Parts: sequence; C-alpha cells; structure tokens
Amino acid sequence: MEALPANAELKPPVHVAIIMDGNGRWAKARGLPRIAGHKRGAEAVRRTVTGAAELGIQYLTLYGFSSENWKRPATEVDDLMGLLRLYLNKEIEELHEKGVRLRVIGQRSRLQPDIVQLIEGAERRTAGNRTLNLTVALSYGGRAEIAEAARRIAEEVQAGRLDSSQVDETRFERFLFTSDMPDPDLLIRTSGEKRISNFLLWQCAYAELVFLDRLWPDFTRDDLESAITEYHGRDRRYGAAR
Repeated sequence: MEALPANAELKPPVHVAIIMDGNGRWAKARGLPRIAGHKRGAEAVRRTVTGAAELGIQYLTLYGFSSENWKRPATEVDDLMGLLRLYLNKEIEELHEKGVRLRVIGQRSRLQPDIVQLIEGAERRTAGNRTLNLTVALSYGGRAEIAEAARRIAEEVQAGRLDSSQVDETRFERFLFTSDMPDPDLLIRTSGEKRISNFLLWQCAYAELVFLDRLWPDFTRDDLESAITEYHGRDRRYGAAR
C-alpha cells in the first residue's frame, strides 16, 4: 500500500496504538539471542515516536510488556527490565527536548522499586510537554485493568461516594488507566499475528485494526504511514447504518 504523500490533506488519527510484536522471531531468524531483537525493537520505538510526532499524531500508545509476559523465562524478563532501565535513563532527556510527554500504564506493583522510581521521575520531567503524548503499557493487561476499575467503583459505591445507578460507560471510563485520553482510532499489530492480545480491550471497541507482516524491529515510518493510509480508507460508522 502506498504511503501518504508529503502534501496529504487528510488528518492523521488522533490516537494510534501499536502492539510491538516480533522481536524474538527477528532475533531467531538471524541466529541471535532474543535480547538482540529487543534492542533492535527499542530502535524501532525511537523511529516510531519521531515519526508520530512529525505526522501530527497526538497520542501514541505502545504495548511494551504484558501481564502475561511475566511467564517468560526469568533470564529474558531480567534482560527486558535491564533494557527498560537503560531506556528510562538514556532516552528521557531527548524525549523531553522533543516535547514528548511520557506516561506508563499497568500494574506497577509488579515492577522493581528502582524501575518505578525511574518511571515516576520520567513522568514528572515530561509532564508539561504537548507535542506528543506517549503512553507505554508495562505489566499491563486489558482484563486486569477492567477488573481493577470495577473493584474501585465497588469501593466507591460501598463507601457511599457513588450511587450504583450513576455507573454508566462514561463514568466507568474515569476509572481506567486511560481516563484522560481519547480512545485509539487505529490499532496496529506487527509480525503477522491477527489478535489484540488483551491490549486496551475497552478502549479499542471501535478502533480500526491494521495487521502488518513486518516484524517490529524492522518497523519504519513508511509502515506507520501505510497503516494510516489504510485507516483513511475505512468507513467508520460506529454501528450506524450506511
């Protein structure tokens, strides 16, 4: 599919979410350890963040580490956490200079304390930035997020601060990690897999889904533009008749 021309008048989607899949397969195909694929995947993150900002995308959400990923071998998890520490230490100042606001969603209680401190510091450092809202899902699962929101609502009702008759979709959304963000317009998954793997289950109810055969470490700005072009070819009716 052709990329968007430089003078394209079509506005980019406001919120793009990406399931970054294929790091391990990229490394295996080259006879390299899996961490090599994750390192190359981090380079793809840099390209994508830069491309999204240049294209005028306002919100970019990346699936970095799912709640199910904790089941991977301990050595791989340790490598991924080490790479996360490196990213948080080395990349935040550049993100800040580019006007990128970083936020992390997920179960922070499962992350090591020093990583949580780095995340909190990065969020504070970039809190005032407006060029691009970058959200990274770490130790995240969509079902767990919905269950947590339901638990918090139940606590509010039990404490008398909320009447159960007031709980509708709009109020429920206020208890999600993404309460101050618009829902994704476009969800991209790389590597050829065609599922959303417990990612933003509530938020992606009406997102357009684009599945790419390219492995994440090879993902480029051209791939992002191609997905946006496909998005603009869709007829988004939100359940209404044509």
